[in-house]
Amino acid sequence: MRKKIVIGAVVALSTVLLAGYGSDGDSSKKGKGHQADKAGKTDKSVSEGANPKQDGAASSHSAAVKREVTLEVRGSGSSQIYYNLDSNKMEKVTLPWKKTSTITLETDAEKKVGLGVSVVPGSVTGPDGMLRPADCVIIVDSEQVVDNSGGKSMCKYMVK
Repeated sequence: MRKKIVIGAVVALSTVLLAGYGSDGDSSKKGKGHQADKAGKTDKSVSEGANPKQDGAASSHSAAVKREVTLEVRGSGSSQIYYNLDSNKMEKVTLPWKKTSTITLETDAEKKVGLGVSVVPGSVTGPDGMLRPADCVIIVDSEQVVDNSGGKSMCKYMVK
């Protein structure tokens, strides 16, 4: 009995959510292609071809920006690392380790906010015999932008 009530409630809730999905509250508009409202006016964005870029939302169409990004994990021996550069990968490597890739920022959002790159080094034995995170560095266009000094467990940076 309890199972039937739960299933009935799920079906009812799903029906309500699906029936109301995409509705803007005006039942006179019947989809994206509909151009007239109740008063016979035309929908500006459909009929006049309104473009948000022309209506004050400035957007630059500058060329793609390329950045050379290098991830480094320093030390000796071997360690497990995880990195996010041109791909996400976890691998066991021999230290010191380095990976370089060219990141292309194409959209305005990528240029403004950036693309995240990171490296999480595995543990290595420190001079005191205790395990600690291996040293990591991120270099962008020949300039060191991040290191994990102070015992941080990872290096991350937003490439802009």
